[in-house]
Amino acid sequence: MAGVLAWFWNERFWLPHNVTWADLKNTEEASFPQAEDLYLAFPLAFCIFMIRLVFERFIAKPCALGLKVQANGPQKAQPNAILEKVFTAITKHPDEKRLEGLSKQLDWDVRSIQRWFRQRRNQEKPSTLTKFCESMWRFTFYLYIFTYGVRFLKKTPWLWNTRQCWNGYPYQPLMPDLHYYYIVELSFYWSLMFSQFTDIKRKDFSIMFTHHIVTVILISFSYATNLTRVGALTLCLHDSADVLLEAAKMANYCKCQKLSDLLFLMFAVVFIVSRLGIYPLWILNTMLFELYEALGNFPALWFFNMLLIVLQVLHCFWSYLIVKAAYKAISRGKVAKDDRSDVESSSDEDDSVPRSNNPHNSTTTNGTSGANGTNGYLTGSTCSEDH
Repeated sequence: MAGVLAWFWNERFWLPHNVTWADLKNTEEASFPQAEDLYLAFPLAFCIFMIRLVFERFIAKPCALGLKVQANGPQKAQPNAILEKVFTAITKHPDEKRLEGLSKQLDWDVRSIQRWFRQRRNQEKPSTLTKFCESMWRFTFYLYIFTYGVRFLKKTPWLWNTRQCWNGYPYQPLMPDLHYYYIVELSFYWSLMFSQFTDIKRKDFSIMFTHHIVTVILISFSYATNLTRVGALTLCLHDSADVLLEAAKMANYCKCQKLSDLLFLMFAVVFIVSRLGIYPLWILNTMLFELYEALGNFPALWFFNMLLIVLQVLHCFWSYLIVKAAYKAISRGKVAKDDRSDVESSSDEDDSVPRSNNPHNSTTTNGTSGANGTNGYLTGSTCSEDH
């Protein structure tokens, strides 16, 4: 194992020329990031997850109920053993041939069977209350960590001049505030890595999973190689838009349509400016050019730049979806559903449409989409991330 670790942490790969790990050991005069510090993120990630559970139950839920957020889930489908067996054992989306067979077997018309499957699929989706609580937790964390990052970075010279990120690198002592900022951010993303399997599932699940992996790798290895100055800039920049997105979601769940649309349009502007403007001109520029000018080339530089470019590709993809939603908002006078919606919010039809007491004689037509107004795009996650 020692041999594997020595090979993995090869100084010729991770560090500039003529620098060794021994040069970055802590001394009485200065402290430097140590790879062992990254282990702190795992117990802290568990603590953050537990704090989230307490927050959602005792703070977010009472707030949601006080704001009259709908607590009930989608309307339940009428019990039917045959359709339930098909739904659970065969398919949740029956094709035309199977629908016709079920129609003859049950003496129901095809439209009623389609409606049953839609309601049964929606039945497994979380309530608006659940979605509000999740968004309120994310909003609270992003607001806290973004505020902390801004307060810390505004006192640093490298916020205004990115060339300062490389003065004295890698022999830059680690400040306690920067250490705390890095470890909390890493812990939060580790908690998202695991909780996303139980959180509200979204259409862009695989993309978000890729994003979280890239983010965790970047945070971890940039810390270990003392690229914490530029890393702090990157983290703060990505948190800026997420606060507005989660606020827009909450306004939507509270049925504050105008406020929701306004917040989303603000989010769209901040996201596009920060991810397609500031990020490449600020972060990519200093990593691709200023770092090379200051220290020359070394293998890890290409590793980090490749991951940063992957993030930029994700930024372009999300920006495209955001622009689509914003265009619909401007052209139609409200924000329409877009492709970043949650799986659970994309109802095939409005389940509030009255149901006939005699289902096989039903002639009710399809309703509107259950994800009308801002419900679609606001329940999607960006980069969170979501980043």
